[in-house]
Amino acid sequence: MAQVAFIGLGNMGGPMAINLVKAGHQVTAFDLSQAALAQVAAEGAKVADSAKAAVLGADFIISMLPAGKHVAGLYQDVADAIKADALVLDCSTIDAATARAVGASLAAKGIAFVDAPVSGGVGGAKAGTLTFIVGGSAEHFSKAQTVLTAMGKNLFHAGEVGAGQIAKICNNMLLSVLMVGTSEAIQLGVDNGLDPKVLSEIMLKSSGRNWTLELYNPCPDVLPNVPSSNDYQGGFMVDLMAKDLGLAAECAQQSQSATPMGALARNLYVAHQRQGFGKLDFSSIFRFFSKK
Repeated sequence: MAQVAFIGLGNMGGPMAINLVKAGHQVTAFDLSQAALAQVAAEGAKVADSAKAAVLGADFIISMLPAGKHVAGLYQDVADAIKADALVLDCSTIDAATARAVGASLAAKGIAFVDAPVSGGVGGAKAGTLTFIVGGSAEHFSKAQTVLTAMGKNLFHAGEVGAGQIAKICNNMLLSVLMVGTSEAIQLGVDNGLDPKVLSEIMLKSSGRNWTLELYNPCPDVLPNVPSSNDYQGGFMVDLMAKDLGLAAECAQQSQSATPMGALARNLYVAHQRQGFGKLDFSSIFRFFSKK
């Protein structure tokens, strides 16, 4: 089993680190939150008093941080403490340009790097069923599987460094469009006297079928065990969706790509966010269309 440093123990990172411990890896963790450190320590991880201390001697360094500036700052600070044959995996969702810059900076020091953003939400992190979308060389993707298989079920090699980030934001942009479309369609039916469960069943057997309708229905009480049926608690926050749609907009601008649906979805999520719903699950966009 491998020596793993895990930095960033938020809603996703904490369960991911715990799954590495359960798989038999020796995990040393660091986070600014003492409560987060205590939670992984209770599951058998070691804790470090700094990020630099955490990476010492590690075969794999995994980071799960909020934004590109945090990732760039981390690896600028700890690069000299990482051993030469280690592999760095950044599982944060950040802009591709920062991922490439961090990768190039580490490569100049002889340190291997992949960007490996995830899909699957907090539930997937806890269950160890995440999807990892990896950017890097084929050799480094193969090596990364030593630890990724303890945290995820689906592993994809998207291309070179940065490709994982681009694939992730493409997926999330499409997801946001599907969620908005599903929400307004169901609400249209409700406004005209239809039962949302019946309407959902009809659309699931028709050409409107999609993932959000089938597995993550945004209308309360249509499906059990989804955020919409728990007052939109848990899941993937509106704040995070708005962030990812911002990354998609930046990427589209750089490549001069036309993304009108993505731009509209971003505007709707930012408006929803500004109304005070940022901490709710992204399926709460359904409330945006409700007359109540």
